[in-house]
Amino acid sequence: MPYRRQVAFSFGPPLTRMVKWLIIVTSAVFVLTYVPLQIFNSEYFAYPFAWMALRPDDVIHRFYLWELITYLFLHGGWFHIIFNMFALWMFGSDLESRWGGKQFLFYYFLTGIGAGILDVTLNALFHPAAASATIGCSGAVYGLLLAYGMLFPDRLIYLYMIIPIKAKWFVVIMGAIEFVSSFSGSGSGVSHVAHLGGMLFGFLYLRGWSLPYRWQLQYHEWRRGRLRRKFEVYMRDEEKKDDPGRWVN
Repeated sequence: MPYRRQVAFSFGPPLTRMVKWLIIVTSAVFVLTYVPLQIFNSEYFAYPFAWMALRPDDVIHRFYLWELITYLFLHGGWFHIIFNMFALWMFGSDLESRWGGKQFLFYYFLTGIGAGILDVTLNALFHPAAASATIGCSGAVYGLLLAYGMLFPDRLIYLYMIIPIKAKWFVVIMGAIEFVSSFSGSGSGVSHVAHLGGMLFGFLYLRGWSLPYRWQLQYHEWRRGRLRRKFEVYMRDEEKKDDPGRWVN
């Protein structure tokens, strides 16, 4: 019987659990907020954006801290959400498979909230009179991209679906583009500062510069030292039991 080799082809990684739920929840919020606003064009349907979008004045002066999370689930157009959900699937699924669901979800919100904090801080310092709002999970997505480039640096990413480029160089290129674009002002309607914030907080976390991560390492070091001392005391006690202090024939 002739041998036939079966080859399976797949486009992208398998959809993991947390990534799937993030896509479902984010898409549901988009359908419930953006779509009715476009259909009915009424101020009533703009209320969710006013309550959930990220505004520096709301966070700093009114302490609407929930906006640092809720803004991640709002999107301002079909291309906006499709691009973010596609990137979340492409980069997030491999990260969740490596880390597990809980750590992946923690990292996602860490970079998303971090992106929001940097966006609020810089806008409050340099554009205090601006009334613009930030929406979308692009900051968290750029954090995922940064982690993907650090954990899988030599994997190929196909730019424009054609040009192969290693993940580490893709991250460098995207980071450089966002850094340069952040000086061009806010006329584009894109928060390049939030993108950089997601990458910055992701880098600090992955390099172990975050305080909770350092405290965790110190705690494990303390536990290891304590167990080592207990073991040494136990071994000394056992040696004393084995030594009767006299010769035995």
